Amino acid sequence: MTRNKIYIIFIAAVFLTFTVVFDTFPRTAYSELEKRELAVFPDFSFEKLFDGSFTRKVSSWFSDSEPYRDVLMSCSMQIKDAIRLTASEDNVTFHAGTETPVAGNEDVTDEDAIANRNVDEYHNELTANENAKIANAGIIVVGTGDKVRALMAYGGGSKGGVSYAEAANKYKETFGSKVNVYCMVIPTASEYYCPEKARKCTNSQQATINNIHAHLRPDVKAVDIYTILGEHAAEDIYLRTDHHWAPLGAYYAAYKFAKVAGVPFRDLKHYERKVVRNYVGSMYGYSKDASIKNAPEDFVYYVPRGVQYTTTYINYTINSHYQVTGEQKPQKSIYFFKYRDGHSGAYCTFMGGDTKITQVRTSTKNGRRVMILKDSFGNAIPGYLFFSFEEIHVVDARYFTKNMIDYVRENKITDILFANNIFNAYSGSVCKKYIHYLTQKHGIMAAKDEVKTGEHNAAHEKPDTAAHRAVPKKLVPAVHDAVEEAVRENEE
Repeated sequence: MTRNKIYIIFIAAVFLTFTVVFDTFPRTAYSELEKRELAVFPDFSFEKLFDGSFTRKVSSWFSDSEPYRDVLMSCSMQIKDAIRLTASEDNVTFHAGTETPVAGNEDVTDEDAIANRNVDEYHNELTANENAKIANAGIIVVGTGDKVRALMAYGGGSKGGVSYAEAANKYKETFGSKVNVYCMVIPTASEYYCPEKARKCTNSQQATINNIHAHLRPDVKAVDIYTILGEHAAEDIYLRTDHHWAPLGAYYAAYKFAKVAGVPFRDLKHYERKVVRNYVGSMYGYSKDASIKNAPEDFVYYVPRGVQYTTTYINYTINSHYQVTGEQKPQKSIYFFKYRDGHSGAYCTFMGGDTKITQVRTSTKNGRRVMILKDSFGNAIPGYLFFSFEEIHVVDARYFTKNMIDYVRENKITDILFANNIFNAYSGSVCKKYIHYLTQKHGIMAAKDEVKTGEHNAAHEKPDTAAHRAVPKKLVPAVHDAVEEAVRENEE
């Protein structure tokens, strides 16, 4: 009996301790480690209780509500790294994309034009002999010390991406000779820096890009940035700790686009170099590898000088499913947002992120007005085109509530650039959205379930396409209150 009492008292003490810890110790709404907003306690309803969603969300909230959560997870990573529990490339399986390509026209009408669109093979001489390990979510970690680099494996096939070409083709068919249409596929870092030892873990992006180019209409202009990025791979064209490219990589891409489009372009001598130091991006949260956190980098971007411009935003509000629920009135603001050293949201420097339409009017007067249809990789491109176009309109693949035909006509768009990273170019769902925008009615909104503001999700990205099955959906990078903080810092 006495033993039972001791046991009951012990169990009660444990539960009491946990209760005190959860009620009194600090908890956060955002995980810097995982680059995501943590779950909040759900609203109760009998409907949610009976269908099981309430209890599931309570469980998620409980898991996310641990005091000092990031600290404990970081300690766990450090321990695992120290005792070498991280998986190696020999026991990790990568799954290539199984998404069935959208049927396209297999007959090439202009064989010479298509042949000239093939990108040259890149031979990695920079990190080919480096050791590599496979971290959480299939992330390839290369190098050591302050040179460590995290790479997202590409699982797409050589026959994929047809729907991306078909989307560009449809826009050219719709707008005809009045609008130039360009197709840019942005490679990711794994194509240029994956060591030979881990090459079996990631597929060739060159093959997919060539397939996309092969399915373009002859009058759709392919913008080959694969080759020029390979020529400059020894420079800091990709971020080491983030899944995005670096602004310098976008500079070379913008140069190639301007050349294909036949518009003026200014080199970096006409830009002011700015730096956010001690930057650690999304790949730390993805990989859960301590070496990424211990190797911060400089986030270097470039602000144009000698050109006047004004920036107008049409911001969206979005729900918990990242669907647009509201559209705000146009308002002017800054284009380049300033972030303090060490801030994880530095990539939101450009336009503050994704959930908006951006309109830039410049002092360049040549009658050329470009619309850039992009994902978050494309955010870094427009800032290099202020010398090239009279107007620049930026639309994210995921957020657009207007009718595209009306928008192009009303804004007198002369050029349309598709600029998406290869994961989204491979994704049929992304391309379906582009085509849907041609026929959708203006102003159709989703339900306001757990509404989030666009600012709270400034760096929202979904890399969990068919081209990388290993990345869990819950680890979607996001920056909590990134824009508001940047605005405050600018005002100060």
